[in-house]
Amino acid sequence: MIMAENSAQTQAEAWLAQVQAALDSGDAQGVSQFFGEECYWRDLASLTWNLHTAEGRDGIENLLTGIERGAWPRSLEVTSASDADGVIEAWFTFENDAFDGKGLFRLRGGQGWTMLSTAQNLRDFPEPAGTRRELGADHGSAMQSENWLDRRIATQESFGVTEQPYVLVIGGGQGGIGLGARLKRMGVPALIIDKHPKPGDQWRSRYHSLALHDPVWYDHMPYLEFPDHWPVFTPKDKMGDWLECYTKLMELDYWSLTEATSARQDPETGGWVVEVIREGKPLTLRPTQLVLATGMSGIPNIPKYQGQDIFAGDQNHSSTHPGGERYKGKNVVVIGANNSAHDICADLVQNGAKPVMVQRSSTHIVRSDSLMKTVLGPLYSEEALANGIDHNTADLIFASIPYKVLPEFHKPAFAQIREDDAQFYQSLTDAGFDLDFGDDDSGLFLKYLRRGSGYYINIGASELVADGSIALAKGEVSHLTENSVVLADGTELAADAVVYATGYGSMNGWAAKLISQEVADAVGKCWGLGSGTTKDPGPWEGELRNMWKPTQVQNLWFHGGNLHQSRHYSKYLGLQLKARYEGLDTPVYALAESYHQQ
Repeated sequence: MIMAENSAQTQAEAWLAQVQAALDSGDAQGVSQFFGEECYWRDLASLTWNLHTAEGRDGIENLLTGIERGAWPRSLEVTSASDADGVIEAWFTFENDAFDGKGLFRLRGGQGWTMLSTAQNLRDFPEPAGTRRELGADHGSAMQSENWLDRRIATQESFGVTEQPYVLVIGGGQGGIGLGARLKRMGVPALIIDKHPKPGDQWRSRYHSLALHDPVWYDHMPYLEFPDHWPVFTPKDKMGDWLECYTKLMELDYWSLTEATSARQDPETGGWVVEVIREGKPLTLRPTQLVLATGMSGIPNIPKYQGQDIFAGDQNHSSTHPGGERYKGKNVVVIGANNSAHDICADLVQNGAKPVMVQRSSTHIVRSDSLMKTVLGPLYSEEALANGIDHNTADLIFASIPYKVLPEFHKPAFAQIREDDAQFYQSLTDAGFDLDFGDDDSGLFLKYLRRGSGYYINIGASELVADGSIALAKGEVSHLTENSVVLADGTELAADAVVYATGYGSMNGWAAKLISQEVADAVGKCWGLGSGTTKDPGPWEGELRNMWKPTQVQNLWFHGGNLHQSRHYSKYLGLQLKARYEGLDTPVYALAESYHQQ
């Protein structure tokens, strides 16, 4: 094993030395020739001031010729390497004019296959951590009358009055809070606003039984890990408490009970004029950068059906479902068969209600323990930690797999899950439930990234479907009557309440609501890869559309995703914003076009 590792190290060092020599000589085509015919170079902000994946030798050559020479990586050094099934994986470090960087490359047959380069620190503006931490107190003649708390209060109250935030983050969930922590540590004046009374209330306000479906090792926030006794699946109120405490510990400038009512761009400065209502009082904020951190989703999708105006019972989107306790003994029709639909139906069963789940299209189901064991476990688990893979390392390994080849990595894992859990899937099929594993059998993550609706990480509801505790109906909804939901085939479902678990629109819907439809159209859709699969039409993008990177609208950014994505990509968004705050030149390579279809 040691000999194999040494051999991998030697081969990796030799390959990287050839790449370095070509880079030093300014030979972009020469660099590309050290890669195989199928090859990818994914860059997270370090070379491109963008999130961009170059595909093929021509793509790599175009990337290098399309950026300034000062952005080319130099001082490349392999730090470790290993060989797995003939593929050499090697970690390396590098620098350029702007960044200290870290990356991971893979070699097949002695040629480059995948390469990841990531920005880790701005070289001239390192974070004040470790030996650079601030003193925190003044002694002797330097002592001030104001203490830490006085200064914190003064800063919070100065925004919009005597000072303006450089970055305004709209949305105080895990995305906005995590980005706020990055910016705080980087020394960027940022203000987070949220309409709820306290940080974490977005979680507390959801239905009673909600808990995270992702495991704890996958869900850490930036800088502060969950303690090692934390439950594997965090209950919603516990998550709310964590976010509230996190906001305080990270000293974030966070305004609760504050809602942005409109925003417009100043044509002279490119900054923003944002009208807000804070605790009932109007106020104008003038940030330079505006970040919509409203999750990966946009405004709730509520389908329009004839008869909704005469239906006598409650009608709620899943995002506003009040919880099952108010529907004891009542018939509740849940339209949809995704994560929220399953959770809500299980909650209704637990509270003595009689739910019917309306499945309109097939759904991908994966048991949570199978997902952890087969897919997430090698990177995010106690076993991974024991093997020296913490969540930051895991994030980079995950990011090093280009989206184009991600199905190649995931198909075998989900094929194994399908085999291992065959009896579980058969029980759902026997109950009449329509299953899928994505358009190409690549499973959960690709469906999630492609905006494919209809997936559920099973934490118990599927067993309730299989045993009939959650009744199942299939087909499109035709209309509502005063006390029922009628399907297209004429099936009539008695209903005292209807829950629309029908998903959300694109995040640019928030831009349309807050700013204008013109701005939303200029940005184009957010999320999705352009894979040509269901709900993700082309053209191929290679990265998630308009997420964590520059958009067609100057100084407007979108931040969201699950806890893992919010944590990891907040780093690169934070560095892009920090560079602009410091006045650095940030020439963006391959700025994404606006894609309006979908």
